[in-house]
Amino acid sequence: MQPKPTTSSRAAEPLRVIVSGGGTGGHIFPAIAIADELRRLRPDTEFLFVGAKGKMEMEKVPKAGYTIEGLWISGLQRKLTLGNLSFPFKVISSLWASRSILKRFRPHVVIGTGGYAGGPVLYAAAKLGIPTLIQEPNAFAGLANKWLGRQVDKICVAFPGMDQFFPAAKLVETGNPVREAMLELAAQPGAEAAPTVLLMGGSGGAKSLNEAMRGAADLIGARPQVQWKWQCGSVYYEDFRQCATAQLPNVTISAFIDDMAGAYRSATVVIGRAGSTTIAEIQYLGKPTILVPSPWVAEDHQTMNARALTARDAAVLVPDAAVSADLIPTVFALLDDPARLAELGRNARAMARPGAVSRIAEEALQLISSTPKMAH
Repeated sequence: MQPKPTTSSRAAEPLRVIVSGGGTGGHIFPAIAIADELRRLRPDTEFLFVGAKGKMEMEKVPKAGYTIEGLWISGLQRKLTLGNLSFPFKVISSLWASRSILKRFRPHVVIGTGGYAGGPVLYAAAKLGIPTLIQEPNAFAGLANKWLGRQVDKICVAFPGMDQFFPAAKLVETGNPVREAMLELAAQPGAEAAPTVLLMGGSGGAKSLNEAMRGAADLIGARPQVQWKWQCGSVYYEDFRQCATAQLPNVTISAFIDDMAGAYRSATVVIGRAGSTTIAEIQYLGKPTILVPSPWVAEDHQTMNARALTARDAAVLVPDAAVSADLIPTVFALLDDPARLAELGRNARAMARPGAVSRIAEEALQLISSTPKMAH
């Protein structure tokens, strides 16, 4: 819905918005989706993205048509490393750089979707009295967002019960933003006649999923009518492309899948990590899915994400430690049970929140119009 014009003294100016989201596709693509929606609602909006130098966003954001500036910032390692010694200096440097960016760009609102750069820029914005909004995509909030939740004005979440992490008065349950144009293409009827399994390990690939595939050549080869689309990640492609499983005629291995709409459209079953973007997409499409939460993410939040679905019988969870033994048999058991596949798909679709990106954009616009204090 087109937002009502504000009566503030800056209403006639083009909106200026800073967006920060990076490190992984799960942070970057929601940030871009929110910016795209704000641009649709207010075509004159000026955008500036703030990311972490050397991270994925410094490449992906310009490709999406937006300007980005990088901060010298990284995460604090859990074990004692030499890199941790520079962490306090990076934080101080990034806070000063953030203040400089904010005073120069004078944004009406600052939006964060996660990533190292979000902490300094959102904290600095809050201290300068600039309206701030964060989007928490997971069922279990990370330490950085829990801390930021005390500073920012509004928190958009995807799961119920998030008041255990954040002040309830700031919460808005919007759902997670997804690439709805791509998913609408994916939802169109496909031409695939054979049952097809889509395995994707996220933007970087997943070693355990790849190893499970490599070790299952006999099982997969014994059912040649089942097609496999195996996205292994660029880091792992050379290690796995020559393995026996990858040579099977019913297996297609790739580092990346450029045509995600086509891949989703053909998939009878999806296998993936339990990142927030993957979950939002399979909910939107109502795809029967096997989730293998990554054990390496902060606070084991992917397991919490997966359990939010398994509690409603909307996905199957296979622990990472059991993936070599259990993943492929679980796939074939589902393919042999059409009623179960249909039930998983229905329950996943029932959890979908289409229009999340529009709700988040409208929350940002409302925040601007209701906040009298602005950056100077």
